[in-house]
Amino acid sequence: MNLRDRVALNIQDLRRARGLSQEELAHRADVSRGHMGKVENAKFAASLDLLERIAKALNVDPVELFVKQLVRFLRL
Repeated sequence: MNLRDRVALNIQDLRRARGLSQEELAHRADVSRGHMGKVENAKFAASLDLLERIAKALNVDPVELFVKQLVRFLRL
Protein backbone atom coordinates (compact mmCIF):
# COMPACT_ATOMS: atom_id res chain seq x y z
CA MET A 1 0.00 0.00 0.00
CA ASN A 2 1.41 3.37 -0.94
CA LEU A 3 1.46 6.40 1.35
CA ARG A 4 -1.44 8.17 -0.37
CA ASP A 5 -3.64 5.09 0.10
CA ARG A 6 -2.57 4.75 3.75
CA VAL A 7 -3.39 8.39 4.51
CA ALA A 8 -6.74 8.12 2.72
CA LEU A 9 -7.75 5.04 4.72
CA ASN A 10 -6.60 6.58 7.97
CA ILE A 11 -8.61 9.74 7.37
CA GLN A 12 -11.70 7.65 6.61
CA ASP A 13 -11.23 5.47 9.68
CA LEU A 14 -10.54 8.36 12.03
CA ARG A 15 -13.49 10.33 10.67
CA ARG A 16 -15.88 7.39 11.02
CA ALA A 17 -14.58 6.58 14.51
CA ARG A 18 -15.56 10.11 15.52
CA GLY A 19 -18.99 9.85 13.93
CA LEU A 20 -18.31 12.66 11.47
CA SER A 21 -19.72 12.85 7.97
CA GLN A 22 -17.36 13.62 5.14
CA GLU A 23 -19.15 16.95 4.77
CA GLU A 24 -18.63 17.84 8.46
CA LEU A 25 -14.92 16.96 8.30
CA ALA A 26 -14.55 19.00 5.13
CA HIS A 27 -16.22 21.96 6.82
CA ARG A 28 -13.96 21.68 9.88
CA ALA A 29 -10.86 21.42 7.66
CA ASP A 30 -12.03 24.35 5.48
CA VAL A 31 -12.15 22.40 2.23
CA SER A 32 -15.02 21.42 -0.08
CA ARG A 33 -16.74 18.08 0.44
CA GLY A 34 -15.77 17.07 -3.09
CA HIS A 35 -12.12 17.80 -2.41
CA MET A 36 -12.29 15.82 0.85
CA GLY A 37 -13.84 12.93 -1.06
CA LYS A 38 -10.92 12.92 -3.47
CA VAL A 39 -8.45 12.92 -0.55
CA GLU A 40 -10.32 10.05 1.17
CA ASN A 41 -10.41 8.05 -2.06
CA ALA A 42 -6.70 8.64 -2.76
CA LYS A 43 -7.56 10.49 -5.98
CA PHE A 44 -5.77 13.63 -4.81
CA ALA A 45 -2.47 14.06 -2.98
CA ALA A 46 -3.21 16.47 -0.15
CA SER A 47 -0.72 19.17 0.73
CA LEU A 48 0.94 19.16 4.12
CA ASP A 49 -1.10 22.22 5.04
CA LEU A 50 -4.34 20.41 4.24
CA LEU A 51 -3.23 17.30 6.13
CA GLU A 52 -2.47 19.49 9.13
CA ARG A 53 -5.97 21.03 8.96
CA ILE A 54 -7.55 17.57 8.64
CA ALA A 55 -5.58 16.30 11.64
CA LYS A 56 -6.68 19.32 13.67
CA ALA A 57 -10.31 18.76 12.59
CA LEU A 58 -10.00 15.13 13.73
CA ASN A 59 -8.26 16.19 16.94
CA VAL A 60 -5.23 13.96 16.31
CA ASP A 61 -1.53 14.50 15.94
CA PRO A 62 -0.74 14.73 12.21
CA VAL A 63 1.51 11.67 12.46
CA GLU A 64 -1.66 9.60 13.06
CA LEU A 65 -2.58 10.16 9.43
CA PHE A 66 0.53 8.28 8.33
CA VAL A 67 0.67 5.26 10.64
CA LYS A 68 -1.32 2.05 10.31
CA GLN A 69 -4.54 2.36 12.29
CA LEU A 70 -6.00 -0.42 14.41
CA VAL A 71 -9.55 0.81 13.73
CA ARG A 72 -9.58 -0.78 10.26
CA PHE A 73 -9.03 -4.21 11.77
CA LEU A 74 -11.76 -3.77 14.36
CA ARG A 75 -14.39 -3.43 11.62
CA LEU A 76 -14.07 -7.08 10.51
